[in-house]
Amino acid sequence: MTKKIIVYFIITFIMLFGTAAFSFGQFIPNAPFKEELLKAPDFSLKDLEGKTYRLSKSAGKPVLLFFGATWCPACRTEIPSMKDIYATYTPQGLEIAYINIGESAKRVARFVQTNKLPYRTLLDESEDVADLYNIVGVPTFILIDKKGIIINISHRSADLSLTKIFPPNNQGVKK
Repeated sequence: MTKKIIVYFIITFIMLFGTAAFSFGQFIPNAPFKEELLKAPDFSLKDLEGKTYRLSKSAGKPVLLFFGATWCPACRTEIPSMKDIYATYTPQGLEIAYINIGESAKRVARFVQTNKLPYRTLLDESEDVADLYNIVGVPTFILIDKKGIIINISHRSADLSLTKIFPPNNQGVKK
């Protein structure tokens, strides 16, 4: 009786797991592993001066979107790094836009003035653009290349792949 039970379990084991071993590596989704490119959704928002900013008007230029809020400690921590990125990369053509999510223009204006933000500040009071970009937490940085393709999404400016757009300067390096 126990031999029959053991044989039954062995046969069941082979049937369940034996066939699975032959199927590993058979299904290859997205072959031959082409990178999926995601185009940045177009949007328009008002800045603090009441002027309309439209992402599509920046076609041909790389853009860095910085989604944040005045109440966010991590967003405030990123400000010095963002000022450095602004000073280094805007002369090379990078556009930076800070998109404040869900706060009034008056509150955001005080925040911008207090922190002396040098980059354009946009107001997403209705949070429609944050929803469009699936922003689930702040800060969120979205780096868009000259073709309008999203090449990096991160929650820290230190994790941005700016070298994909602006290769390091190799001056002084002998070839």
